[in-house]
Parts: sequence; structure tokens; C-alpha cells
Amino acid sequence: MSKALLKSTGIVSAMTSLSRVTGFIRDMVYAQMFGAGAGTDAFFVAFRIPNFLRRLFAEGAFSQAFVPVFSEYQTQHSPQELKELVDQVAGTLGAILLLISAIGVVAAPILILLFAPGFTTDATKYDLTVEMLRITFPYLLFISLTAFAGGVLNSCGKFAIPAITPVLLNLTMIAAAVWLAPQMERPVVGLAWGVFIAGIIQLSFQIPFLRQVKLLPRPRWGWASQGVQQILKLMVPALFGSSVAQVNLLIDTLVASFLVSGSVSWLYYSDRLVEFPLGIFGVALGTVILPKLSRQHANAEAGGFSQTLDWALRWALLIGVPATIALILLSGPMLSALFQYGEFDARDVAMSTRSLMAFALGLTAFMLIKVLAPGFYARKDTRSPVKYGLIAMGANTALVLTLVWPLAHAGLALATSLAAYLNAGLLFYNLRQRGIYQARSGWPKFLLQLLLANGVMGAVIGFGVGDLDSWLQASAKQRLWHLSGLILAGGASYLLAVLAVGIRPRHLLLRQD
Repeated sequence: MSKALLKSTGIVSAMTSLSRVTGFIRDMVYAQMFGAGAGTDAFFVAFRIPNFLRRLFAEGAFSQAFVPVFSEYQTQHSPQELKELVDQVAGTLGAILLLISAIGVVAAPILILLFAPGFTTDATKYDLTVEMLRITFPYLLFISLTAFAGGVLNSCGKFAIPAITPVLLNLTMIAAAVWLAPQMERPVVGLAWGVFIAGIIQLSFQIPFLRQVKLLPRPRWGWASQGVQQILKLMVPALFGSSVAQVNLLIDTLVASFLVSGSVSWLYYSDRLVEFPLGIFGVALGTVILPKLSRQHANAEAGGFSQTLDWALRWALLIGVPATIALILLSGPMLSALFQYGEFDARDVAMSTRSLMAFALGLTAFMLIKVLAPGFYARKDTRSPVKYGLIAMGANTALVLTLVWPLAHAGLALATSLAAYLNAGLLFYNLRQRGIYQARSGWPKFLLQLLLANGVMGAVIGFGVGDLDSWLQASAKQRLWHLSGLILAGGASYLLAVLAVGIRPRHLLLRQD
């Protein structure tokens, strides 16, 4: 069973890697063509609002509520009842999202006042953001239905299709930047249209695969049905729980809108680099274990449930800790090598480096949350993550107001990272206190091995990285070759160190006692 989980995680990671690579190419195109200024600030806010709602409703609360109920219907109900659930959820979700999208388009000026009030001091910037938000907001409808389709496919063991779908977003937006934007009176508006078109393409891509598993929905209004009501009851608290990280990022955006022009863009590029390893490994682990944990809970397999969590935690630390260290050490070089072209200049690299180092500090915590949260959602406990999430959100707000003064935009990123560690710690403590998670033997030895291996990797990267000025003055080719060499050297040294300290693949397989 562990090999099956590992294989599924590998598939999701591989597909997500492709998505993240195309995402980097997309951001490199943005940086070269538009730089970091008022236009990109406006676009990133216009894109972040529907993207925030997508993560909140579709990939957050909805997925966490839908997958456990879907898994229960898979194991305890007939295929006909399962199909009825899919039809009713599709119809109800689609109708609600259509209404929300219409309201969002009409209320765009108010939304900008709420999410980026600092833009009101610049009428041109504010009007541009409103215009683009009206184009991007319907993306919420398409991508939320795409996430619903992905939840069905993941629960049926078809992990690759949902994981590769974001590639279509990136390719569409690259095409929009290269071919559509130059045709527009204000080129940056072409990026907003790229988002809208990408939403339609992503949803359309899922349809043949839903038909393949015989669960292509015929949407029906099903508000009063038992399955939909069960999902809705789980969604309400899950909505608050899943909103924590997203609200923290929105608080960053809101405060950044009052800072110097470019601050929103610097935070965006920093966040994108942190999302790369988080998406490839953290999200992949969470995606794969949620259906498994849901089935184990439905079948009353308490021991297996705990072992699955233990397996995921070890992998999260094995990957998350070195990724955190490497990203902190390579923050400036990565930004310089990937984005220092055209309009994205040395100052943008230096300013983005500050926020990336602060965001990178929280990467391990972000990964742990992705692994720990399914331990609650699989048990249909959406209230506990809410309680701890609200505590973390309060801490983040207090830290933002404290750190923004001495550290500017980097203080916002640091606050988000520190709040994430608080959130992860509270989730872990609760699972342990209630006896849901029982640590398997060997953890002290594993942590010591991890410490030694990461020390070796950190020394190798630190020795070769040099100072930021040398990166800023190097040619694009030199930067890319140097960065590639450091990543390969760091990765190889970590792998060899892991083997040298005694960690073997068989130690990370999930054994059933």
C-alpha cells in the first residue's frame, strides 16, 4: 500500500513539476515584458482575488468536505447513488458559483477598495485593476468546477489529469502575453483575458476523463439532498480553516498596496518560488493521502490512519527541510537567474530577495500543514483546523502590523511564515493529544540523520553561492549555469548525505503492523 501511495505521490509530483516549470516560464515572460510596476501590481491583484476565492472555496473548503463524503459513497453506497451525488453537487455548485461570479463582476470597484485600498490614491491604477478584475472574476466559476472534477478523479485514483491541468493555464497565459497583449491598447489587459480563456480550457480538458470513469455529471439542483447537505455542513467550518493561509496572503497584499510601487509584484514573485516545491511535494502528499485517510476512517482503521500520517510527515520533513534551507541560501541567485531580464531590473531582484528569504523560512511549515490538515478533514472534523487557523490568523495580523515598519514588504512575508509554524504546531499537538496520531518508533534517530544531511547540503551550497552583487552583474547565461550547478551540487550532496547517515528507501515505506 505504501508503494501505491508513493507511486501516486510521484505521479502527482511529476505532473505538478511540469506545471510549476511552465509557471516559471510564464513568470519569466511577465518579468521580461512588464517588469514590476503599477501595471503588474494591478494585474496581480485582479488575478489574486478570484484565485483567493478558488483556493478558499474550490481547492480548500469544498475539496476537504467533498472528498470524504465521496469516499464514503464509494465504499458504502451503490454506483447509482454515487452518480446522483455527483450530479447534484455539480448542479448546486455550478449555480452558486454562477451567482457569485455575476456579483463579483458588478461589485469589482468595491472589491478593489476592500483588497487593495492603497490603489485608490492612484486613479489610473485603480481603474485598470477594476477593469481587469471584471475580466478575471468569472475564472472562479470555471476553475472551481475544474477542482470539483479533479476531486472526483483523484478519489477514483486518476491523479495525473488534475495535476497536469494547471499546465494549460500557464500555456494559455504565456500565449496571451506573447500574442494577445501586444494587440491591446493597454497590453497588460491581455493577461486578464488569458486568465478567462484558460479557465474555459481547463474545465473542458476534464470532461473526457470524467466520462471515462462514468461520472460525467448531468447537473441537477440538489440543495436539499442528503449528500449535498452533508458536504455543506462540513464546508462551513472548513471554509474558515482553509482560509487562513489565503487570508494571510491577502493581508500581505492589502498592506503592500500602501507601500512603494512594486511591493505587490515583489511579493508575488517571492511567493511563486516558494509555491514551486510546496506544490510539487507538499500539495502532492496532501492530495494523495486525503482519499486514503478518508477510506481508512470510513473502515475504522485507526492504526492504518496513524501510520499513513506518520509516513507523510517523514516525507514532508525529508523534502521540506532541505528545500527550505536551499531556497533561503539561493533566494537572490534564483530571482536573478530566472527573472532579471528586460523590465525586471537589479533593484527588483534585490527587493524580491528580501521577501523570498522570509517566505522560504516558512516552507517546511506550509508543507506540514498540507499533511496534517487531511488528518482532520478525513475524519470530517473541520472545526479543529478552524480554531487553530483563527489563532494563527490573529498572530499573523499582529506580526504584520509589527514587522511591516522595520522590514517593509519583507516583514509581511516573515509574518506569514511565523504564523504558519504556529498553525502547524497546533494541528500536530491536537492530533497527538487526541491519540489520532501515534508516532512510530525511530523518530529521534530520523531527526538526527536529517540534521546531519541538511548540514552537509547547506555547507555545499553556502560555499558556492557567493554574494548577490556578483549575480546581478553576471550575464544571463552565466547566472543560469551557476544556478544549475549549485542546485545539482546541493541535491547530489543531500542525497549522498542521506544515504551516508543511514536513511534507506525501505525505511520510508509504510509498514502495516
